[in-house]
Amino acid sequence: MLPDTGTVLEVASGTGQHAAHFAENLPSLTFQPSDLDPANHVSIGAWTGDLGNVEPPLAIDVRSDDWGIAAADAIYCANMIHIAPWACAEGLVAGAGRVLSAGGPLALYGPFKRGGVHTVPSNEAFDASLRRQDPEWGVRDLEALAALGQDHGVIFEEAVDMPANNLVVILRRR
Repeated sequence: MLPDTGTVLEVASGTGQHAAHFAENLPSLTFQPSDLDPANHVSIGAWTGDLGNVEPPLAIDVRSDDWGIAAADAIYCANMIHIAPWACAEGLVAGAGRVLSAGGPLALYGPFKRGGVHTVPSNEAFDASLRRQDPEWGVRDLEALAALGQDHGVIFEEAVDMPANNLVVILRRR
């Protein structure tokens, strides 16, 4: 899924654990973590500071037209689009259409509905819990995400089942 070389932009890196894990195991790639919350930049630095293939974190608001990075060969985002308004999913996919190199993947990890239906009761309960916290949050529909990608030249390629009823969803820039 990821290229052999190039830059992988991680959107919404949180603590930096994913960036550290990937960077340690994929040394031929350069990782660019990001998080809108500057408090997370300290944690990202703690997790990745000793790794030569990780850049300092960026503060990216996915709803912005300027992400502070001109290009990436891949984008990875875990557990963001369901814990944010749909406008953030729209911004992420639109940004991927601008920033990704041709053929570059946008990889999303998290729970998804299929055909507007939850795949398991635990995801339905999780969705209800998210919506109680913020009505704009919630488990997203895979087909709605694929349609959004189509609008921005980032085409749905596959959904891979993962543990805990999550998926890795791959969209690829035309």
